[in-house]
Amino acid sequence: MLQKSLEDQGFFVFEVKRKPLQFLFDKGGKRRSIDNRALLTFNQELLVLIKAGMPIMQVLDAILERHDSGKFSEILRQVREDVKGGAALSSALERHGRSFPPLYVASIRAGERTGDLPRTIRRYIQYLKRVDSIRKKVVAALFYPSILVLFAFMAITLLLLYVVPTFAQVYADSGSLLPLPTRMLIEVTSVMKKSAPFVILLGIGAAAAYRTWVGTESGRYAVDRFKLTIPFGGDVFTKYSVAGFARTLATVLGSGIPIIESLRMSIGTLNNKYMEKRLFEAVRFIEEGGRLSTALERINILPPLALRMLGVGETTGSLEDMLVDISDYLEDELEERMNLLTTAIEPAIMLIMGVVIGAIIIAMYLPVFKIAGTVG
Repeated sequence: MLQKSLEDQGFFVFEVKRKPLQFLFDKGGKRRSIDNRALLTFNQELLVLIKAGMPIMQVLDAILERHDSGKFSEILRQVREDVKGGAALSSALERHGRSFPPLYVASIRAGERTGDLPRTIRRYIQYLKRVDSIRKKVVAALFYPSILVLFAFMAITLLLLYVVPTFAQVYADSGSLLPLPTRMLIEVTSVMKKSAPFVILLGIGAAAAYRTWVGTESGRYAVDRFKLTIPFGGDVFTKYSVAGFARTLATVLGSGIPIIESLRMSIGTLNNKYMEKRLFEAVRFIEEGGRLSTALERINILPPLALRMLGVGETTGSLEDMLVDISDYLEDELEERMNLLTTAIEPAIMLIMGVVIGAIIIAMYLPVFKIAGTVG
């Protein structure tokens, strides 16, 4: 019943097992996955040793000699014992599904079925490298603007909470009538200092409430849908998600997995509940006999050029290669858009920071200018 229910919702279910008292040992239900770097290294070693003609047991032994400690080594030893007991490599990896991505396990299983495991592993290595590359580019593009925003916030907070009160005390001791901008700034600073603990507590409470809400199905769906409507940013989110989906789908199809199963397995890489729901609609359309390009056109998540490329790939029988080209095209578009955004954001942040800090300094020095004018 559970497996059928999950499959009706669009999930690709390998196996359902009952685990007694699992809730007593489940620490928050978080997926203890192996990081991409460790998985990439493991697959590179696996590929070289298998191509050298070594049996799988010797391959695992050789890799374990290089990984003699750590969580990955413990998992690999358990995988080795399962394989020694007669299990296929994919089945041994699947028993540690919380550590190895389902996409990886399915790829290995497909490679075992086709008898060309090295080719499957090579494809997955290329997939990991490309996904990691585009992720690093996005993080690098966002890093400098984030640092600017942080330092701008810290500088303005320092001025308002420490520098302005010092000037305010000096002006209060002088007893002179202060200009309106200066009085307004001092009043704002005074309110900020008094309400700071309350604002901090309110912020923590709001963040906790938001995190709880986003953890719900409806909350995550609403947030993910909102992301796609943000001016300029929505296009970046869409391209990033769809590029990863297209590359994943190409990798899975290249492993010999049927189109419907490949789509269901690849949907999770979108990392966007709203887009996932739209893709499930596309999968149902394909199950009814529709074409992939038509299905994706109906849900409107691909740009027109990518849709035309996809249609050509279906017609010529080169869908896998065309999906890779679409992913490359979207990633190039994403990189160009990120460069454009960061180029525009950086001077905008500097300008806003300069205007705010300049306004604060001018407001605080207005009494000094007034006194100097009076003396003159």
